[in-house]
This record gives sequence, structure tokens and C-alpha cells, in this order.
Amino acid sequence: MKKISSYIWDYRFSYLGAILSLVIAVTLDMLAPRLTARVVDDVIVGGNMGELKFLLLGFLGIGLGRCIFQYMKEYTFDKNGSRISGDMRRDLFRHIQSLSADFFDRTNTGELMARVKEDIDHIWDAVGYVGMLLIEVFYHTSIILVCMYMLNWKLALIPTAAMLLCGSIAVIMERKLGVVYEEISEENAALNTVAEENLAGVRTVKAFAREKFEIDKFLSHNKRYYDLNMAQSKVFVRYYPFFTVVSKVLPLLTILVGGKFVINGEMTLGQMTAFVEYSMNIVWPMEMLGWLTNSFSSAVASNKKIKKIYEEKPTVTEVTNPVKLKKVRGKVSFDHVSFHKADQHEILHDICFTVEEGKTLGIMGATGAGKTSIIQLLQRMYDATDGAIYLDDVDIRTLTLEQLRTSVSYVMQDVFLFSDTINENIKLGKKSCLDFNTVRKASTDAQASEFIERMAKQYDTVIGERGVGLSGGQKQRISIARALAKRDPILVLDDSTSALDMETEHLIQQTLQTLDHTTKIIIAHRISAVRHADEILVLAGGAIAERGTHEELLARKGLYYETYESQYGAVSGKEKVIGQREEAKEEQILQEGGNHGLQFV
Repeated sequence: MKKISSYIWDYRFSYLGAILSLVIAVTLDMLAPRLTARVVDDVIVGGNMGELKFLLLGFLGIGLGRCIFQYMKEYTFDKNGSRISGDMRRDLFRHIQSLSADFFDRTNTGELMARVKEDIDHIWDAVGYVGMLLIEVFYHTSIILVCMYMLNWKLALIPTAAMLLCGSIAVIMERKLGVVYEEISEENAALNTVAEENLAGVRTVKAFAREKFEIDKFLSHNKRYYDLNMAQSKVFVRYYPFFTVVSKVLPLLTILVGGKFVINGEMTLGQMTAFVEYSMNIVWPMEMLGWLTNSFSSAVASNKKIKKIYEEKPTVTEVTNPVKLKKVRGKVSFDHVSFHKADQHEILHDICFTVEEGKTLGIMGATGAGKTSIIQLLQRMYDATDGAIYLDDVDIRTLTLEQLRTSVSYVMQDVFLFSDTINENIKLGKKSCLDFNTVRKASTDAQASEFIERMAKQYDTVIGERGVGLSGGQKQRISIARALAKRDPILVLDDSTSALDMETEHLIQQTLQTLDHTTKIIIAHRISAVRHADEILVLAGGAIAERGTHEELLARKGLYYETYESQYGAVSGKEKVIGQREEAKEEQILQEGGNHGLQFV
């Protein structure tokens, strides 16, 4: 993690200019009581009226100088704070993006949102306005004390004692607030997570009539967040009155003791007037100290939370000198691959297969058999526990993640569409090199163009968050169009036609059969989706239970046979005839679709 001091160092010259402006502004402010003393001693008491105009010009000069340098200081600190927060947010987001899938398996979205937004904002305050005030408080206090000691060291002992008292209270308060702010930060993340989950899944909540339950769940976290903020307020309220009392009593004591010194001839009336003005001027740093301690404690707690994110390291990394394939053909090999996540049972065991360039592999199995895990390993979302995976006979661990993942077009089981136009969603991943004709051709091949072109803005239609407003089948077809548009060497369809009717599925399968140089891996529960594959794997318990072509697996009368029987009815030993009938039926559907221009929405 790049330290906050490093970010500040990046803008060191700008900060030096801001601090110089602060020093000049405060120093000018300290000159005003000196002029006041001259007015009292020389003009009012001494009767030297000729000096008054020069003193008034001095007040005017001080006022103009403070106006200019105060503006420069505040603008520069605010600008630097904004820059640093932007840099920190950028770096944190990049680090989060670099982390592997296992990190997101155990980390809530709401927590990450809290770190990227609220916690960075707290640090923004610390390196901007709050940081400026802290520097100003210390310099302001120091120079005032110097001026006071120059006037009368005995009288200056009173504000010195007051500042030591306030400083001690501020340290105690900061320690107590630090503990509370860490708990507030944690609860803020939990509150964000609950809100994000419920808003994203509001349709599920309503479908199961869980509004009251979810409201109560949110209110419990909201109550906890409220209680923690009240605990913070109680700490603040318990100690802040001390700052107020000291700031009110200090000028009074200064007048009483200073007046005695004037009577005894130890000070002039003008000096005492200046001293009182200094004591009034030292009041606001005491009053600000409590609020600044509050804000600074919040920033410290937020920085600790961000450090924990930076302590996370990606488990999937690239080698120092990766291999760069000139052209990816698309041959995929799994060599005795096994996989399990930390502290979990084995998900895949001894998986072996090879898919040559342009061939099709079908993968079937019950839910939880490990079908999707095979694709996640192929894309190195996780690394295999044992064995090796090869792309064009090269171990994928020696390739760059970019080349590996851009070689695979993946139609996910859980379709995710961004809140953007249909055109931009289809171009995702290759926005800079895909033209509209390619997008339209891919949409036509995915049987999506018909419903898209019925929309008012067609491909420029902005779809809602996660594709809200579209049916499940429409979202799947846009996702398939996205994969087809990329024209990558490997195409993976993970149960991607489950929401489509049989006719549309057959039309898409016809398109897939024309992709001669594309390696296709089809994960499905429907026999119809994999029956034409060059090889079909049937997974059970994370291992390959059966493998072969459609006809070979039917002849074996194992798991695949049982699935076929459950989907197509009883098989009476004439599997070949039944298969021919199914193929004839498919051909008839395709011909009817071509003759009548049918596309199903």
C-alpha cells in the first residue's frame, strides 16, 4: 500500500505553497495586536495623532494580505485533498480489481463500497480542510504563545497552562473516539451490504413477501449504526465542554491578572490590550481542537480499514517472464486436474480431456458437480490444486492473464448486463475494435436482433441495471451476442440457453455449427444442447463419470441415458431410431424458421 505521506509527497510543492500562504496569513494576523498596542500607547495615551494614519494603513494592509493568503491556502489545501482522494480511490479500486476471485467469495460488496467511498472521503478531509486547520492550529498557537511571552512571560503562563490542559483532553478524546470509529466503519460496511443486497434483489423480496423481514433486518443494522454514532457523540459531548470553559475563562483571567500588572507598572495599557487580543485569538484553536480530533480519529480508523484491503494479495498471479502466443488456435487440454478451495471439500478430481481446435465439448452433470468450476479454472479465476491446464499445448499459468482471458468468450450462467446501451453491452471487452455491423451480425446470430430492432432506440436503447426490464431469454440472447461478436478462439456457453424455447435454441445451435475454427465448450442440463458435441463429459461428484459421443453414451445406459430418458421419455432399446426422429424434428423446425423468418422473443 502506498502510504498517505507518499501521496502528500507527490504534491509537495503545492503543499509547500499552501503552508507558506498559511504562515503568512497567520503571521499577519499576529501583527494586528501589535498595532493595537501602538494605537493605545502612542495615540490614545501619548496623544501622537500623526501616527494614527500609518497605523490605520497597517491595519488595511494586514486585512488585504490575510484576504489574499487565506484564499490561496484554503484553495490549495482543498485542491490537494481532492487530488489525493482521487488518486487513493483510483489505486484502491485498481488493487481491488487485481485481487482474485477467492477474495470476492468472502468479501461483501457493501464493505468494498464503504472502503472506496466513505473511508476515502474521511481521509480526504484529513489531507484537505481538516489537515489545514490542524497545521494552522499548531502554528497559530505557537506564534501566539511566542508573542505573549515577548510581552510578559508571567502572564503567558496562564494560556500555556490552558493549552496543555486542552491538549491532554484532546489526546484522551482521540483514543476513545478511535475505538468507536472503527466500530462505526464496520457497521457502515454492514449497513451498505444489507441495503445493496435488498435493492438489487427487490423483486425477489417482493415475490416472497419478505418486505417486513427485510425492513426489520435493515432497521436492526440501522439501530446499531445509530447507537455507535450516539456513543461517538457522548464521547464528544463529555469532553468538548472543557474546551469551551477554558476558552471563556482564559480572556477573563488575562484581564484580571494583566490589569494588576498594569497597575503595578509591569505592563503598559497597550501591551495589556494586545495581550487580551492574543488571548481572544487563542480561543478558537482550543474550540476547534475537539472537532479536529473527532475528524482526525475518523480518518485514522478509515485508513486502518483500507490497509486491510491492501494486505490482501491476489492468489492468481502471472509469472515474471510470461509466454506470448503469436496466435491462439483454441486447443484446450486438462491434464489430471483437481481443485478445491481453502477449507472446503474437493470440487474437481482428476479431470482429463482435450478439445482440439474447432471441436465441440459438451459437459453435463447434476447441480454442484463442478461444471462451472472447469471454466473458472480455464480462465484462471482460480488455480488448479493439482494437475495442469494447457492452451495450445502451453501451460496457462505461463501465459498472461490478459491473453488467456481475451481468448475465451464466456456466456455466463448468471447473465450480467451493465446499465448502458445494448450496443455497448454487446461490444463489452472489445469496444474499440467492434463496429456496428459486427454487433448487428452477432445479434442476428444470437436471435436477438428481432426484439432489439422493435425497440424505439433499437441498439441505442439503455437497459436498466443488470438488464432489468428484459426477459430472461432476452438477456441470455444479448449475452450470447456479446460472446459471438468477440470472435475469440474459444467459446464457452454455461447453461446459456436455459431460458430459451426449443426453437430459438436450435437456431442458435445451427449458428454454432458454422463456427468451424472456434473451440466450443457447452455446459448444459438439456441433452439437446450437447448431443451434437464431438465429445460429452458427464460429471458426478466432481469427477468424470462417463464420456463419449451422444450415441456411445446412450448405448452405455448410464447417467447420460437416464437423463435422456427423463427428458425424452422411455427408451425401448431403439435409441438410434429415436435419435433419428429427434434430428428430423430439429431439421423441420430449422426449415420452418428459415422459410417463415421466425425469430422467437
